[in-house]
Amino acid sequence: MTTHSHQHHVDNQFGEQAQAYLTSQVHASGNDLERLKEKLAAWPTAQLLDIGCGAGHASFATAGLVAHVTAYDLSARMLDVVSDTARERNITNLDTRQGVAEQLPFDDNSMDVVISRYSAHHWQDPGMALREVRRILKPGGHVIFMDILSPGQAVLDIWLQTVEALRDTSHVRDYASGEWLSMFTSAGLAVQGITTDRLRLEFASWIARMRTPAVMAEAIRAYQESAADEVKRYFALEDDGSFCSDTIMIEAIKYA
Repeated sequence: MTTHSHQHHVDNQFGEQAQAYLTSQVHASGNDLERLKEKLAAWPTAQLLDIGCGAGHASFATAGLVAHVTAYDLSARMLDVVSDTARERNITNLDTRQGVAEQLPFDDNSMDVVISRYSAHHWQDPGMALREVRRILKPGGHVIFMDILSPGQAVLDIWLQTVEALRDTSHVRDYASGEWLSMFTSAGLAVQGITTDRLRLEFASWIARMRTPAVMAEAIRAYQESAADEVKRYFALEDDGSFCSDTIMIEAIKYA
């Protein structure tokens, strides 16, 4: 029997869907991208790293605000989409590098800003990744992570992790705010602010974007229909399977 690592699985899952993520409205827009651009307006000379860049939406949004962007991802096919799109949009201060979040191929104290958007829930060890982020950041450098947020409460958390894993078998975990704070603090990064929001996920496009097998999509719908009333209310579950998730933007700084 052939076995593959989690990294190989993630690469396969997302490489095959690179173009779908480029055209995804959930990823191409959002309040978090607008907030990110506002925050980076004060960093015109920054060297910025976008970890788990996917199809490049955060990289493209920030390229016009900083000196240089490195779009970094596990999937070579995602990075091809980023490079091709950057050329089409005449973005000249962006390059790409391939690798995993837990082993960043960059020098110590080499980056001014590190960002990540909707990627960390696929990482095997986000704590290790954050320690790597601290290593490559210059003193005074900033970190801005954006991701789906677990509500924390056990019944709600189990429901969210289950539908995520059924939809995308490369999913690892959506973390609660307390878990994020602990990971950032343990990595030696001082949290400066947390912003939460709600994101509506339209079921048909959410499933199509990941090419979720029909049997898994049916399992999600069955699981949704069997959910407790408190779960249905919290996630604003709709008749067609669409629902709302919490999101988090967490900002931190590296002191000396």
